[in-house]
Amino acid sequence: MIQISPSMLSCDFAHMADEAKAIVDAGADMLHIDVMDGHFVPNLTLGAPILKCLSKAVPAFYDVHLMISDPLRYAEDFAKAGADLIVFHLESDSDPDKTIAAIKGLGKKVGIALKPGTPAQAAFPYLDQVDLVLVMTVEPGFGGQSFMGDMMPKVNAIRRECDARGLSMDIQVDGGINGETAAIVAQNGANVLVAGSAVFGKPDYRQAVAAIRESAQAAYPRAK
Repeated sequence: MIQISPSMLSCDFAHMADEAKAIVDAGADMLHIDVMDGHFVPNLTLGAPILKCLSKAVPAFYDVHLMISDPLRYAEDFAKAGADLIVFHLESDSDPDKTIAAIKGLGKKVGIALKPGTPAQAAFPYLDQVDLVLVMTVEPGFGGQSFMGDMMPKVNAIRRECDARGLSMDIQVDGGINGETAAIVAQNGANVLVAGSAVFGKPDYRQAVAAIRESAQAAYPRAK
């Protein structure tokens, strides 16, 4: 099933709760929260206190992407703040097995993320333990970057490995997703699509979400 997770990084921060509600009402499956610490990536964004306020104001499934150096240390803060899914980077300083166990112990879904330079095989040891793998289709740290089509063999390799093991894994892509690139990533096996300006940059959020979903659904092999 194709799921759309609009990135709140692209919303109007002066009206964040209203934007989140509008996106949920527009048919989004979840809300993507980009967390950056200025160390793991060269930018600062949303933290647990903002997520806590937002999750209280707007009921939704919160997909939290930790682009931080020590996700193990902060996982509990985000879990308590309202995260439903916590995704952390394998390139971070935290031990992956301990971080996965900690997030599961908090009663949350867990995902692992890969930067563009990290091979698909890095995720393979953890596929049986996680709910989702996120393949970055831009370098993490800033919104509005161009889609990196050369990441598609990585998406495809992870999907094939999951199929070989009989795992119905969610594969998420983040970066440069729009109506055109949605079909490309879905064709290669991704089913959870993070979109920023392709949704928040449009006058009609419902139409924007539907267009991305329809494009991906038409290309997704498992939908046929």
